[in-house]
Amino acid sequence: MALYFDHPIEAPDSVGSPSHISWHPVHPFLAVAFVSTTSGGSVDMYLEKGEHMPDTHIERSFRVTFMCWHPTRLILAVGWETGEVIVFNKQDKEQHAVPPTHTADITVLNWSTNGNCLVSGDRLGVLLLWRLDQRGRVQGIPLLKHEYGKHLTHCIFRRPPPGEDLIQLAKAAVSGDEKALDMFNWRKSGFGSFLKMGSQEGLSFFVSLMDGTVHYVDEKGKTTQAASTDSSIQALFYMEKREALVVVTENLLLSLYLVTPEGEAEEVMKVKLSGKMGHRTDIALIEGSLLVTAIGEAALRFWDLERGENYVLSPEEKFGFEKGENINCVSYCKVKGLLAAGTNKGRVAMWKKVPGPQSSQGVEGKDRWTFQTRTELEGNITQIKWGSRKNLLAVNNISSVVILSEQAMSSHFHQQVAVVQLSPSLLNVSFLSTGVTHSLRTDMHISGVFATKNAVAVWNGKQVAIFESSGDTLRNAGTFLCESPVLAMHEENVYTVEPNRVQVRTWQVDNSPDSKICFYDVELDTVTIFDFKTGQIDWRETLSFNGQETRKNQAIADERLAPFIPVSHFWDQNEPRLFVCEAVQEATGAQPQPTDWKAHTKDDTGPLADVLILSFFISDEHGFLLQDSFPLPPAYQSLLGMEVPHYYFTRKPGEVDRDDQVDSGHYCFPQMVGRRPLRDFVGLEDCDKPTQDSVLNFSFFITVGDMDEAFKSIKLIKSEAVWENMARMCVKTQRLDVAKVCLGNMGHARGARALREAEQEPEPEAQVAVLAIQLGMLEEAEQLYKKCRRYDLLNKLYQASGQWQKAIEVAELHNRVHLRTTYYNYAKHLEASSDCSLALSYYEKSDTHHFEVPRMLSEDLQSLELYINKMKDKTLWRWWAQYLESQAEMDTALHYYELAQDYFSLVRIHCFQGNIQKAANIANETGNWAASYHLARQYESQEEVRQAVHFYTRAQAFNNAIRLCKENGLDDQLMNLALLSSPEDMIEAARYYEEKSEQMDKAVMLYHKAGHISKALELAFATQQFVALQLIAEDLDEKSDPALLARCSDFFLEHSQYEKAVELLLAARKYQEALQLCLEQNMTITEEMAEKMTLSKDCTELSEESRRELLEQIANCCMRQGKYYLAAKKYTQAGNKLKAMRALLKSGDTEKIVFFAGVSRQREIYIMAANYLQSLDWRKEPKTMKNIISFYTKGRALDLLAGFYDACAQVEIDEYQNYDKAHGALTEAYKCLSKAKAKSPLDQETKLAQLQSKMTLVKRFIQARRTYNEDPKESVKQCELLLEEPDLDSAVRIGDAYGFLVEHYLQMEEFQMAYKHLEEMRRKLPAASVSYYVNQQTVDAVHQGLGIPLARIVHERTRHNSLEDPKAVDEEVIEEVESDP
Repeated sequence: MALYFDHPIEAPDSVGSPSHISWHPVHPFLAVAFVSTTSGGSVDMYLEKGEHMPDTHIERSFRVTFMCWHPTRLILAVGWETGEVIVFNKQDKEQHAVPPTHTADITVLNWSTNGNCLVSGDRLGVLLLWRLDQRGRVQGIPLLKHEYGKHLTHCIFRRPPPGEDLIQLAKAAVSGDEKALDMFNWRKSGFGSFLKMGSQEGLSFFVSLMDGTVHYVDEKGKTTQAASTDSSIQALFYMEKREALVVVTENLLLSLYLVTPEGEAEEVMKVKLSGKMGHRTDIALIEGSLLVTAIGEAALRFWDLERGENYVLSPEEKFGFEKGENINCVSYCKVKGLLAAGTNKGRVAMWKKVPGPQSSQGVEGKDRWTFQTRTELEGNITQIKWGSRKNLLAVNNISSVVILSEQAMSSHFHQQVAVVQLSPSLLNVSFLSTGVTHSLRTDMHISGVFATKNAVAVWNGKQVAIFESSGDTLRNAGTFLCESPVLAMHEENVYTVEPNRVQVRTWQVDNSPDSKICFYDVELDTVTIFDFKTGQIDWRETLSFNGQETRKNQAIADERLAPFIPVSHFWDQNEPRLFVCEAVQEATGAQPQPTDWKAHTKDDTGPLADVLILSFFISDEHGFLLQDSFPLPPAYQSLLGMEVPHYYFTRKPGEVDRDDQVDSGHYCFPQMVGRRPLRDFVGLEDCDKPTQDSVLNFSFFITVGDMDEAFKSIKLIKSEAVWENMARMCVKTQRLDVAKVCLGNMGHARGARALREAEQEPEPEAQVAVLAIQLGMLEEAEQLYKKCRRYDLLNKLYQASGQWQKAIEVAELHNRVHLRTTYYNYAKHLEASSDCSLALSYYEKSDTHHFEVPRMLSEDLQSLELYINKMKDKTLWRWWAQYLESQAEMDTALHYYELAQDYFSLVRIHCFQGNIQKAANIANETGNWAASYHLARQYESQEEVRQAVHFYTRAQAFNNAIRLCKENGLDDQLMNLALLSSPEDMIEAARYYEEKSEQMDKAVMLYHKAGHISKALELAFATQQFVALQLIAEDLDEKSDPALLARCSDFFLEHSQYEKAVELLLAARKYQEALQLCLEQNMTITEEMAEKMTLSKDCTELSEESRRELLEQIANCCMRQGKYYLAAKKYTQAGNKLKAMRALLKSGDTEKIVFFAGVSRQREIYIMAANYLQSLDWRKEPKTMKNIISFYTKGRALDLLAGFYDACAQVEIDEYQNYDKAHGALTEAYKCLSKAKAKSPLDQETKLAQLQSKMTLVKRFIQARRTYNEDPKESVKQCELLLEEPDLDSAVRIGDAYGFLVEHYLQMEEFQMAYKHLEEMRRKLPAASVSYYVNQQTVDAVHQGLGIPLARIVHERTRHNSLEDPKAVDEEVIEEVESDP
């Protein structure tokens, strides 16, 4: 726990009363403004302990109205009631006055977010924005000025957005954008551009007026009204995370506005806050969204803007506060998470935010704060402020200002003496051996304390005071000056640490926490360092004679200690191996991470423990061993020390631990000191010394892991209580092997047996839980079952221990498979407890009420009848009816049987009463089988055969009905009944008809329906029933008798039913006969028939050669019938892929042909497929062309591929006039042909020469057209030379060459030459095709150029190039005779 030392400021008496206090945000400097009735106002600055800073006094004859520190620099802005604003530079001791513009009280004074600008505003509504340099001097005229005409009350700056705009502007300036360059130039850009850059300086802000309006000033200096309220504004905040504005008025009306990037505000919430009005209110926004208000009441009021929750927090009387003590002011330290509040009685209360997730379910708002400490001051506290990076607290109580600085609470425990610091100068001294407690007050702020059995030493870093125990008092035994940070006492000596020495005297600290503990062995001259963060143990051996040092490292391998830092440590005073320390979680600013301590299970929802007590065993042989760890108990404040068998703690104020109020019945334990037994000594606090040593040794060896030595340590212990305690410890350590020994020594046979049986459980926790149950540790067993999620066993535990509500809750949430069983067991428990009404409910929930409730209420028939009538349950009605029938109450029983719809019982009773007609009506209406059967038996006994047959039929008892029909000659009903009955009954009826020899058709049908096919066929053939034979043949398949199938097929052949005969032959596996029959009778072979004729390769009926021959015969037949695809399939199955390909080619199915060629991988098939594809319109299908090339290539038919490329070249020329692609195709053709293996080399050479000639001519024509733009004359010359080639038309179309020349001469306006070549083209080409090479406009232009009339030929033709899909071309020729122009 921390205490707060108070340091009053060293203010001169003449300055008056403090009116304003302000901390620098970073440095520990406090500015205090004073007001005096004689001298006016002044400002002074003070250090962290209240020392006055020289040369910082500012004084005027009027009072200060506002103060504001620069965000980072040591510059203070001060506003006065005359409108004067002074900027004081503490670093340079300079005062700079802002130009006198204001004429009234300064009410607004605020620095911009980066500290470059200062906003000032006064009571008359004048608002100015100044730019200041680094020394606090004003630069030029105000950047903006607004006159609102009303009292300004608040001003808050809006943080600037990320500087993306500035970055983009810089990029534009670098790339040469003049406008961007001008904006970077201050002189050229002027003030307007400066404000455009203001988004980076954060020059947008909100100001509020006395009339309740809020105005927004944007980066350009434009002001707009953002919000309006009904009264003056008391507090104005800006929530950066939500981009929202929070406004609280004097009427305590809270409004929340969402703010757009342009500064427009939209009201989203308006709430009336609780509290009395007309009193000065201090309001703070903490944690970004939590509003705290102090309104002069006895509580702080909280409003959570995120959740919409509100709650109050009050200082409690048990912490030393008075009833009715009111809170005037509040301040929050974000770094420490501390909320400080000042009261009208001169006290400062502090609460700490509970670590952990804020959204913890079930945690009330006030429970998120824990009380920390109370500091006693004087007067009425009106202002309270946290500040500086040292987190100091300044308190203004009207008459003076006090600075509170945090100091760690001092405590010490030694030789049964415990000393605890209660306040800066007050100690609680407890002599535990006698139970005497003293309060020791000193005249110094205590920073350290050391206690022995006879004396107590205290010091503050400058002075040491010794107090000696004298009877019932403590007297001052001596005081001396000493600047020692630590101190120790032994007997009559005092040991202090001074520069370069340790000083020993007779009788006449605040450091930053470290994660290391150092152990110094005086005898061996070694230092052992244990680091919590790294888990490393470092041994260092120092050789004093030469200063050398050796190191050995070992890891303790316990990651759980990493987040903790030791704050205090103690040795056990009697056991040299035992060491204990107190460790706290390191403050990182983030939420504490979960730790795997025993005190926290998966079901925990509260905050994690942030203070741990750790005990270690330390030995030369085994090193540093963690023995136990547990969270600091909530009633205790800090660790005092340890002396086996107890830990000793200081208590929290107002906390009382009922377990420690009385110490073994001897005397009341001191109020400020508590103790707790070591884990291994629970229940053994008063054991003798030998037992204590044995238990310690046992614990040590258990920690080491040496079980043999552990058992040796306790084998001499005869006390059953000791062994029971050991067994209880085994529950915590989960050591079942040790527990077995303990149970044996205890003589606990039942527990030993239960533990052996529990070994069948897979979870170790479930096994340990059984041990806990046997030892009566039900809570531990409950937690263990929850940890391993064995909710079935937990349910049994709750039931066995009588915790039925918990058992039901577990069953409903986690163990629904046993839910009904749990309900049933609880109902049995309630029945045994005579709580029948509640037992009824749970019997119903377990769905056992149909038989359990009648059993339970069998002695109370009236209640049972009422329950049955109330439930209206058919099962219960039937049960009650059966009971009434047993009591011979037939009429009432009939009523309940009718309600239960038990028609069998109704018919049974009516038959018993002789009312058979009514029974027949019930059986006919309901169709109940049991009722009908019972009634049929009654009719049969009365020899009413037809009625008996009728009701046997309704009861589905056909065998009984058939029996009666056969016995009584009812042949008309026998057939129908037999068809409805089982196959056995059908065969019996068929035999009956066969014996009578009258209705053989019925006998055949019944044999057929019963599945006795052979008998049905035999009888049908014998009696020549052809219709029946056809019906029977439909059910024959390959599983039937082959001889029977052959006989039936012969029968159908004789009667010309060939399709049926073929089916039977196929079923009889006579494939050749079936195929021959198909050929003879010209029957179409379906795919189903072909599949039936196809035998698998592993069949044994036919040889492989015969099988292939059969498949080829099937395929040949399919070919003749035009079923080419089926034929291809059979040829393929026969292994003849060439014939299969020919069949597919006849089918014309291109997709299947391509697929088959791809999977066949035969050269001939590839060539056949390519030849087929070449017969298609491959010019329009690029995929087809690709397949042709692929198949010719795979089939190694390069000569055919060369011919295909030649054809492609011709298509490119004829269809698309694309000579470039044509030349490429000819090149590929030449390559393929040169690689081909020709039968006649002479023919191959001839073809190669022809291809070479074609390629040359095409190349020359392409070259002529390409060089036209560079050298038209040479291009025309080459074209004319081409026309002189004798075989030009085989490679280049003459029309294309003439068209090229005509176009050229027309462009050169040499109409005579153009006309000459046009006439030559007409002579060499048909007149109808001339316009195909030269368009009609060109022809018209040539004739018009020479003045020659002509007959116009119009060709409507669509031109395409190779990049477009060719379309059908329709040509139409129209002749017209045009008149002379």
